[in-house]
Amino acid sequence: MPSLDFEKQKIAFRKFYDSSGKLLENACKAYVRIIGDLLDEAEVGEVTKIEARIKDKEECIKKFHRKYQSKLESAEQPYRIQDYLSDLIGIRIICLYEDQIERVSEVLKKHFKIIDVTDRIAAVEGTEDSFGYKGLHMDLALNPQMSTLPKYQPYAEYPFEVQIRSLIQDAWSVLDHKIKYKKSIPSDLKRRINVLSALFELADREFKEIRNATKELIDQATVAPISDGLEDSRETGQLLAALSEKSINAFNFLRVAGHFFRDFEFQDYKVDGFVQDILKLDSDFQKSALHKSLTENLKTVRDYCDFFLAANPEHTFSPYTSIRHCLYLYDPETFSRILSRVSKERFESWLNSLRPSP
Repeated sequence: MPSLDFEKQKIAFRKFYDSSGKLLENACKAYVRIIGDLLDEAEVGEVTKIEARIKDKEECIKKFHRKYQSKLESAEQPYRIQDYLSDLIGIRIICLYEDQIERVSEVLKKHFKIIDVTDRIAAVEGTEDSFGYKGLHMDLALNPQMSTLPKYQPYAEYPFEVQIRSLIQDAWSVLDHKIKYKKSIPSDLKRRINVLSALFELADREFKEIRNATKELIDQATVAPISDGLEDSRETGQLLAALSEKSINAFNFLRVAGHFFRDFEFQDYKVDGFVQDILKLDSDFQKSALHKSLTENLKTVRDYCDFFLAANPEHTFSPYTSIRHCLYLYDPETFSRILSRVSKERFESWLNSLRPSP
């Protein structure tokens, strides 16, 4: 029962905490699962981590004593400690970039009951000379519709706190907590902490700008259509001129390869490595040469692919493998090592079988 006896309420809260352990753990798992599904469905961008914890029992009592006890007792308002702990269950969402935080928060606002929101990003950015931890804290609860569902009904009375941070903000928070006695350290050390915080903020901004610039390069490289047949196109001269302007890189590789293999998803890290393999063999290899090698040789390589897979059904023949074979046909001397010895011998044997006997 609520009362004004702090000692009595501490005992009651400890009993409540100990008896609710399993239910709290299940609530943590359920909330993480719900949030993960909502963010996946909303496509807010890459979220690197969603984790949950149950706040330490004694920390809960200390927080209540610090924030609420004196006000409630001054107003002679009876209380139960657990009724004032919106962060008994805490969930942390770590986004890759800072501008994802708002998108995540909008999803949560749409699907949960909002108790309170603390925007530490706005608080820090609203000052000219203050740096420090930036993140968005939201106190939430299940909405009325969710609370009536049998699978969530046991958790209906448990609100939870969500902390949304970028990867850089989370790193700063971890390091910031390791700095002891921040309020008492000398001014020169405080200044160094502010400088360090500013560097983290700059890193957050730069990662976002690099992402945006990279996306723009990909868009520029893939927006214009490419003709399949160079020899039959009226725009052959213009296309060749445009293609020959640049050496091969990951962005223009995607444009060319993506055109010939429309149903294949080229993963960024594999593209990077593949392009480097090409440049190790020919450091000046041009985008136009890649296009020409595919235009001239892909039909032959696809015929070989059919032959190879018919004889070896347990194997695969990916677009990367097809491009390697096209490059080998395009310039066997330069790209002699683009295929393994066994693959090259097998391919040459098949090619020889197609050539007319003397």
